[in-house]
Amino acid sequence: MRARYGVPLGIMAAGAAGLAYAAGFEARSFRLRRVTVPVLPPGMRPLRVLQVSDIHMVGGQRKKRRWLQSLAGLRPDFVINTGDNLSDSEGVPEVLDALGPLMEFPGAYVFGSNDYYGPKLRNPARYLLEKTSGRHGLNGNPPAVGVVHNPWEDLRDGFDAAGWLNLTNTRGVLKVEGVSIELTGLDDPHIKRDRYARVAGGPTGTYDFSMGVVHAPYLRVLDSFTADDYPLVLAGHTHGGQLCIPFYGALVTNCDLDTDRVKGLSTHTAEGRTSYLHVSAGCGTNRYTPVRFACPPEATLLTLVGQE
Repeated sequence: MRARYGVPLGIMAAGAAGLAYAAGFEARSFRLRRVTVPVLPPGMRPLRVLQVSDIHMVGGQRKKRRWLQSLAGLRPDFVINTGDNLSDSEGVPEVLDALGPLMEFPGAYVFGSNDYYGPKLRNPARYLLEKTSGRHGLNGNPPAVGVVHNPWEDLRDGFDAAGWLNLTNTRGVLKVEGVSIELTGLDDPHIKRDRYARVAGGPTGTYDFSMGVVHAPYLRVLDSFTADDYPLVLAGHTHGGQLCIPFYGALVTNCDLDTDRVKGLSTHTAEGRTSYLHVSAGCGTNRYTPVRFACPPEATLLTLVGQE
């Protein structure tokens, strides 16, 4: 009996323990990553940028709210929110409460698909199938039907009232203690809302520094930003792979970006030019898959310094 059932029972016990860890501990083990990026013109003072992404707020997530509020103690020069704030159609007030202290700083934002639409229960294996077929989001798939429409307008109005720049397929400028930062943003490529033609042409050259902002780091978008000579692009969306294999890494990115660049700082090359790319692993999960493994939730403080 032991020989017949011992191994399966052991596997089941290990699986249950792993699930309990992934949902009960790691998914709420929030942490801050610090990254230094040499992208500023020589002689320019360093800039500290706090990137928050993929909050996926669900009602009652008090620990996440307190942690996000505490990030204001970092005193960043400005904040960039790369989208997917919601995983609950009634979560807007809690998102605005969580980000309230950060909205005291200059900032800008783009939205992701989960800001517009409520999540649906999905088989996680579909992400592997989409990777194999190259069909991600609405890129090559039929349009979404039967989805919940989130009150994203209320979220937009809250951010706008705080003075954060809405970078939905447009440009904006932040001024921070005498430094001007030109920001070029796109709506979410994962659901084909990006319109790069509206912002094409690259940095104007009239500001101290320029960067690109987008939710999902699809290659077509990264190619455009890089070819237009933006030195830095910030993105989110991938959750860092969310369920990763220790000592191996992510299996999927939920877009056409390779898994080697699923999170953190890397580079992207297009048309002979190279940009830095930072992809945040985010600090939340879809409400129907509230687990993380070997990929803790995060925000990132990027210190931009002069080019070497």
